[in-house]
Amino acid sequence: MIVIMTDLGHSEYLGVVKGVIYSIKKNTKIVDLSNFVSHHNIKEGAWILYKNYRHFPKNAIFLCVVDPGVGSKRQCLAIKTKNYFFVGPDNGLMYKAATEDKLIAAVKLPVKNTSMTFHGRDVFAKAAAMLEKGVKIELLGAKTIVKTKLDFHLKGREGEVVRIDNFGNIITNLGSLNKESYEVKTKNSSQKLSFYKTYESAPLNKLFLIKGSSDTLEISVRNSSASEKLKLKVGDKIKIS
Repeated sequence: MIVIMTDLGHSEYLGVVKGVIYSIKKNTKIVDLSNFVSHHNIKEGAWILYKNYRHFPKNAIFLCVVDPGVGSKRQCLAIKTKNYFFVGPDNGLMYKAATEDKLIAAVKLPVKNTSMTFHGRDVFAKAAAMLEKGVKIELLGAKTIVKTKLDFHLKGREGEVVRIDNFGNIITNLGSLNKESYEVKTKNSSQKLSFYKTYESAPLNKLFLIKGSSDTLEISVRNSSASEKLKLKVGDKIKIS
């Protein structure tokens, strides 16, 4: 199984990535984790991958393309962990997921005679398909180390916005404290928000906190968008206490 996560959206770029995979292994099972990571947003992609990879079967291959540095000196990687494989750029995108699952080996994929603007097609898709075909990771490139680390800001009860989903929920990396209400401080505001266990139990048209599927606190508005009200973006600091 190859699991794809990109910022390519509905474009032809995604289609040709899949075409390359099928041209190497026709009966590959491809699952789209998400192709709507915000353009060039490595941190958002890293969070999506980090919080979701463990729900897939062992030996799944994650093809990860959020690559604003394509064509630069950053490495192209294939990584083997205890239970999975990850293929993508060495820009922090795969770091949290790969290290949590215990990184076993990494190889540097060759880029000679490939497009300087589309390693997703010419390098990563081919490597993922070769792994799916049963080729040993050691045969795909020279042994290397993951050079680019990525961590999410967390200092006491100050964390950061790690994702804004398509419902407008503002997802943070802060855990809940089993409280009925919290003080929420952002760059734009400071306010007290109530905590609700379900969307249905929350009042309409009001900001509230909820524990999301990633087991962290989210700011939401029932049947509406919290993002439109607070104007926060991924990477913004937030304190919830």
